[in-house]
Amino acid sequence: MAIKDLTKMGNPVLRKVALEYPSEEIGGEKFIKLIKDLEDTMKENGGIGIAAPQIGVSYQVAIIQLPDNSERYPDIAKSDQYIVVNPTIEVIDQTEQGFWEGCLSVPGLRGFVHRPRKVKITFLNDHAQQEELILEGFLATVFQHELDHLFGKLYIDRIKDLTLLSYEEEFRQFWQDTI
Repeated sequence: MAIKDLTKMGNPVLRKVALEYPSEEIGGEKFIKLIKDLEDTMKENGGIGIAAPQIGVSYQVAIIQLPDNSERYPDIAKSDQYIVVNPTIEVIDQTEQGFWEGCLSVPGLRGFVHRPRKVKITFLNDHAQQEELILEGFLATVFQHELDHLFGKLYIDRIKDLTLLSYEEEFRQFWQDTI
């Protein structure tokens, strides 16, 4: 439908807990437009996930899709597209894993973030049917990152060592080969 402007760090919508999307409206015209806007905006900006607050819409809706040709994350495995509505997250394994994360709402930066390596996500899909996924590895991190947006958090809030926060150019120069 349309490529939307991204909300960026500093915009209060990114720090609010988003509203649950009315389940009876999932699949309706307004919902379909929101999903299309999220898809178009994510693809235009080279993202692998996007949440509704990132386009200024304070609802618990996110899309995640790992493409097979991401410039920002060249070594990731392709995934299905996930439309996630009103999710809950449960940590299954507290063991932490770390990845360099970036964010469309925090442009130009990357940070090394530790997160639980295995999680269970329960959510409504785009047909208002409940689904459950058990995820680990990089995809678990991507889900946690995107779902954080629905609860007023940014990845920079989770960085333990701020010496591992870098501008993109310096990340490519000094850190990318250490992954």
